[in-house]
Amino acid sequence: MYDIRWIRENAAAFDGGLTRRGLEPLSSSLLALDDVRRSAIAKAQGVQERRNALSKEIGKAMGAKDVALAEKLKAEVAALKEEQPALEAEEKAAKEALDEKLAAIPNTPFDDVPEGADEHDNVVLHTHGVKPEERGLLKGVNDPKQHFELGEALGQMDFEKAAKLSGARFVVLEKQIARLSRAIGQFMLDTHTEEHGYTEANPPLLVRDAAVYGVGQLPKFEEDLFRTTTGHWLISTAEVTLTNFVADMIVSEEELPRRYTALTPCFRSEAGSAGRDTRGMLRQHQFEKVELVSITAPEKSREEHERMLACAEAVLKKLDLHYRVMTLCTGDMGFASQKTWDIEVWLPGQKTYREISSCSVCGDFQARRMNARYKTRDGKGPFFVHTLNGSGTAVGRALIAVMENYQNADGSITVPEVLVPYMRGVTKIEKV
Repeated sequence: MYDIRWIRENAAAFDGGLTRRGLEPLSSSLLALDDVRRSAIAKAQGVQERRNALSKEIGKAMGAKDVALAEKLKAEVAALKEEQPALEAEEKAAKEALDEKLAAIPNTPFDDVPEGADEHDNVVLHTHGVKPEERGLLKGVNDPKQHFELGEALGQMDFEKAAKLSGARFVVLEKQIARLSRAIGQFMLDTHTEEHGYTEANPPLLVRDAAVYGVGQLPKFEEDLFRTTTGHWLISTAEVTLTNFVADMIVSEEELPRRYTALTPCFRSEAGSAGRDTRGMLRQHQFEKVELVSITAPEKSREEHERMLACAEAVLKKLDLHYRVMTLCTGDMGFASQKTWDIEVWLPGQKTYREISSCSVCGDFQARRMNARYKTRDGKGPFFVHTLNGSGTAVGRALIAVMENYQNADGSITVPEVLVPYMRGVTKIEKV
């Protein structure tokens, strides 16, 4: 959400940011709407000032026992009083029209974000490690299988059973693969809480409109969400709840940064994804993810973005997975983001990189929607906080990566060393 005063003072910069996003300039139309709102406010204030002045004149007329003048002035006050609701309604309508327009405009990208139309224009920031095929980890595996081929052959990944229960884009995990999924999630939580200083939370999965609006998912992305018959929304990520922990609050600078993490189920309708990733677990309606959220002072947000990326990378390094970090271009970054780094893990079965984490800095964009503010150590403010979010990482996609990168020629899956304690000593998943 933008401050219309900032747009009025920085119209060229605002339009420039939209142009880099592939959108048309909007400052002129927005300022025209704001002019209507300001005019309505001015008229309402003028009426109120006139009423106040008349009230004083009525007092003087009554004091002078000029009944006729007093009645005349009272009649004018009554007429102005009847005019007031219409002016207030005009102001309200103008404000709602402006807010509706502002709520649908994406955040302005940083100057160092590469310009581009889609994922093909993203830029490699750096890579870690080498592909397992190039370092002899897939010994005897001449044609690496995809995760669903491995899981189904082991009898521990069942898409047909899930489809019978829920339809497409669901899966039932069983036995040791179910345990491996749980182990990955617990390992990630322990890493982020014990080593990276995040506070673990177990937030609600159902939220109200205000929470979804606060992070920028409403009204623009309503079709991507699931809504219950009670009017609640199922969260698409724990970013929704964790970021809203500071909604409508004024915190002290000493409390910043606040860092939260949560392992939750997430729910997405996958609208517009027909025909994409229909096999396997890559694109599900229900999945688990470890989310990272930071609330910072403005001058610390860029530094926190780098820290968050490092925390997400640490998980993949511990799992000894090859990955690359991509800087998303202006046409591929999220609605609320000013800059996003995606971590893409190598999947031998697919012979390609796939996103496993996305770390974004949002500036004060979400904070304005949530009215989340802070006061400085010397009592100045309140000012809007900055918010950041990232996957630390997606559990289902990490499971896919482990299965494909640690597969053996006989179809079994070696358990990464770091996960063995979470598997109660099990070092290999085999058909049982």
